[in-house]
Amino acid sequence: METELAPIHEEAEASPEEVKLDVVPEATKHLGVAETVAHLREGARERIAVTRKFRAAQLKAFERMMSRHESDFVTALAQDLGKSAVEARLTELSMVRNEVKLAQLYLTEWMGAQHQRMPIAFQPAVAKVEPQPLGLVLIVGPWNYPVNNLLIPLVSAIAAGNCAVIKPSENAPTVSALLERLVPQYLDHRAVAVVTGGADVAAELLEQKWDHIFFTGSERIGRKVYAAAAQQLTPVTLELGGKCPVVVVDGNWPAIARRIAFAKFTNAGQTCVAPDYVLAVGRAADELEKHLPRAIAEFYGKDPSSSKDFGRIVNESHVDRLAGYLADGDVVVGGTVDRTHRYVAPTILKNVDPASPVMQEEIFGPILPIIRVANVDEAIDFIGNRSDPLAAYLFSERPRLHAIFEDHVRAGSIGIGVAILQTGVTNLPFGGVGNSGTGNYHGKYGFDTFSQLRPTLAKTTMVDTLKPVYPPYGWAKSTMVKRAL
Repeated sequence: METELAPIHEEAEASPEEVKLDVVPEATKHLGVAETVAHLREGARERIAVTRKFRAAQLKAFERMMSRHESDFVTALAQDLGKSAVEARLTELSMVRNEVKLAQLYLTEWMGAQHQRMPIAFQPAVAKVEPQPLGLVLIVGPWNYPVNNLLIPLVSAIAAGNCAVIKPSENAPTVSALLERLVPQYLDHRAVAVVTGGADVAAELLEQKWDHIFFTGSERIGRKVYAAAAQQLTPVTLELGGKCPVVVVDGNWPAIARRIAFAKFTNAGQTCVAPDYVLAVGRAADELEKHLPRAIAEFYGKDPSSSKDFGRIVNESHVDRLAGYLADGDVVVGGTVDRTHRYVAPTILKNVDPASPVMQEEIFGPILPIIRVANVDEAIDFIGNRSDPLAAYLFSERPRLHAIFEDHVRAGSIGIGVAILQTGVTNLPFGGVGNSGTGNYHGKYGFDTFSQLRPTLAKTTMVDTLKPVYPPYGWAKSTMVKRAL
């Protein structure tokens, strides 16, 4: 359906191309789920997002959206999750911008065909592998990083030439409303749409026909997404969670404590790759119980509830869930809960029973249990007897232990001497393994996730070199084929 597009931005410096992109399709604002998907399916059939020119223009518009509305995103993240401006820029906005810049820089190279060497028996012939867009994709984002984890996959989908529907989490309502307002202003309505709503909307979206589904969230919901996708044999990427372990052996104790505390308490512990529990080898437990409280005080002061740098829990039900874990060990520091203000203090627990609830479920909050183990072998066995984590971390200055840990621990990613920072490296793949997810993204890996790596083989018919493989197969042909193979 053709609609008249109304300009939104009238800035003097905007080029004609920019004005064309910064529009809102009035007739598509109030479409239902099925109508929105049909609208974008038509765009995918027309291959409007496939050309390099279109992809580059959309990425440029994406970059403008992130730049012009940085303060809006900061405000929305503060409203939904209590994130400070610095944390919002560090863990969300800068990561999206870096992905956009990387995609712009390497778009031509990523789109290029890779020519393959041909065996003599197939010559003369030309073979290549060329990335092709999948078509129409669905991207479902989480509430804990509602900008980062939704828009980075969208960057990859756009770079790969796809049309996309994105669904922000209803548990981050301010960010969701902001994306619903901004995305249509900057990205072509024939290629990208935002659909908001709760579980009923998500269920309706999953009933539609997609060429790929990208989901970030809990393992429980991930299983439902996987089951729904299986009904139509839709390929999926699942970025799930898991209990990410930290094994601590030796090193600079104040530095170790700071790095663990930063990784754990950023976003109030609501990070899928945050340390979920510590396995402390030997005297490491005593050192951590001494130095972690100091690191917390250094970051957030004596009263973290008054720190502008410590975030809030997303809603009251999650506060209640986290409060229930506090009885599963002895509190070293923290333990305070203020349900009204969605505050759970940065908390360290000791004397934790491995069979207690806090060790059975992903914590996803600012509570860190410490469990004592005799040696690294015991720690590796402890990890191996549980579901595969999204990340696993080791703090030790012994290279031999690094090699043992990397060889024997199965996880989506490994950190040695550091935690969570691997997610900020745009040219490293991010993804899980086993129960923590399937597939990966970031940079070229995201481009490939949203592409079909299609092979093409071309041979001239002017010289028919295939005669030896045509039947009937007598002795001479059989002997020739046998030697050739």
